[in-house]
Amino acid sequence: MVLLRRVIGDALRARRQGQHRTLREVSSAANVSLGYLSEIERGQKEPSSELLAAICDALGARLSELLSEVSDTVALAEQMPGVLVPVADESIEPTPAVRKATNRGVRQVSSDGSVAVQVRQDSPLKATLRTTRVRPADRDVVCAA
Repeated sequence: MVLLRRVIGDALRARRQGQHRTLREVSSAANVSLGYLSEIERGQKEPSSELLAAICDALGARLSELLSEVSDTVALAEQMPGVLVPVADESIEPTPAVRKATNRGVRQVSSDGSVAVQVRQDSPLKATLRTTRVRPADRDVVCAA
């Protein structure tokens, strides 16, 4: 299952790391404690809309951009068979290539020609979703759920 707080945290972390900024720099600029920002990025805390707006402002990002990115990630996860269901769900018949990757805990799925998706099942209740865009100018998005 994809947890919204984890997708939000991953999107914030990706933006911060893409700017080569530390947690300390962003927490200071957003006026939030370093520990709390760390918990948000790890998906352990769900930020209020005011706090999320302050963090986005500190990152120089628009809240609508972040929420759109989060929405796209969740929508992609919803379209992929097996991502939002437990590992032991036998109702989904995997292809031979997917079956082989699943034995290693990784499933590779491509939704179209511009995005490749890799899913690693870390535990029955946690999966890591990694999308890679074919165009090199775009960045990777990693989501854990």
